Amino acid sequence: MDTEISKDLLTFLDSSPTAFHAVENMARTLTEQGFTRLDEGEKWTILPGQGYFVTRNDSSLIAFQIPNQGIKGWRIMASHSDSPAFKIKEHPEITVENHYVQLNVEKYGGLVVSSWLDRPLSVAGRIIVRNPNHTLTSKLVNIDRDLVLIPNLAIHVNRDINKGYVYNPQIDLLPLFGMSDSKDSFWEIIAQSADCNAEDILGHDLFLYNRQKGAIWGGSGEFLSCGRLDDLHSAYGSLQGFLAGEKREYAAIHCVFDNEEVGSYTKQGAASTFLADTMIRISDALSMSREEYLISLSNSFMVSADSAHAVHPNHPAKSDPTNRPYLNEGIVIKYNGEQKYCSDARSAAIFKNLCMEAGIPFQTFANRSDAAGGATLGNISSTQVSINTVDIGLPLLAMHTPYETAGIKDTAYLIQAAKAMFA
Repeated sequence: MDTEISKDLLTFLDSSPTAFHAVENMARTLTEQGFTRLDEGEKWTILPGQGYFVTRNDSSLIAFQIPNQGIKGWRIMASHSDSPAFKIKEHPEITVENHYVQLNVEKYGGLVVSSWLDRPLSVAGRIIVRNPNHTLTSKLVNIDRDLVLIPNLAIHVNRDINKGYVYNPQIDLLPLFGMSDSKDSFWEIIAQSADCNAEDILGHDLFLYNRQKGAIWGGSGEFLSCGRLDDLHSAYGSLQGFLAGEKREYAAIHCVFDNEEVGSYTKQGAASTFLADTMIRISDALSMSREEYLISLSNSFMVSADSAHAVHPNHPAKSDPTNRPYLNEGIVIKYNGEQKYCSDARSAAIFKNLCMEAGIPFQTFANRSDAAGGATLGNISSTQVSINTVDIGLPLLAMHTPYETAGIKDTAYLIQAAKAMFA
């Protein structure tokens, strides 16, 4: 079962090179499951017992279902759709000595930049196209072939490379696109992929992505590796559990934000009003009063599901002495004394109790006290919708590289936990 789930996960990841593709794939799955797509720019009619979803910016998604007896509280699992990558700049082509053509890119999120070098990459994302009637259309783009590569500098001319090297993003990290005869062809390639004219492309959000396919590997086939596990791994598990959950008593929400890797402070990020707007519109459509809505929030629970650091086999001392999560040993509950994670005694206890009742293993994570850690979307989202929240994740190795590693058992644990919560 774990292997079959992992294969399905890898299919989802391989077909989701950017947040835009991930949201489109989730929207397609929801539609196939009978969910109705809503538009933020139109009035909503919502019926208990029916499933709905809405997207924002093509890169964030909220799916929900209301129980037949109405809303006494909310059960929410939130994750994020974006991953660290290189973003294509405006006017991307750079000619080098009339021989090479590079693409001008900039970092998006906290990349391990050296891991992007010397591997086949391509370009994906969305473009905004001007139609003959002067309206604008958003189109997905995926150049489904090995298109570019960031070449390393040979050791013969950089003898100290293995002693540590500081990469200059404007010099060392530009991908090679072609020789001089490729000049002025980038937008033609993008336009051909989107079946439009290059001159009609008025906007773009395009990113490099790793072309190496996901794989299941290890002595007993116990590991899986792929790009974008952080955090599409959680988004996949959340969606599967959401679809399987019975949703008997509480309003169920599967929420996927964009831009977590750059701070969440966008109209489609966790700091935006997207979740609050959606919940208020649901309550309005069901004729709940403002007081009834606020009462329902007090009876609610959210799981912020992002990736967690597993103990590294080469660097076990980098982990906390007593909170040491491992691959394939369960969901990780994340703690931080400075509240970079929002788990507290009550929210962690609620989630532990849920796991214990469902027979799901769990672990704990905290940073070493002498090391700073990252943050995630739980606390940020709570500034918009104040709900009791726990931060969890699935353990990873090589987080923020273009080829991260997880355990094949842990996806099923998250699906089971989401299914239990959404029951």
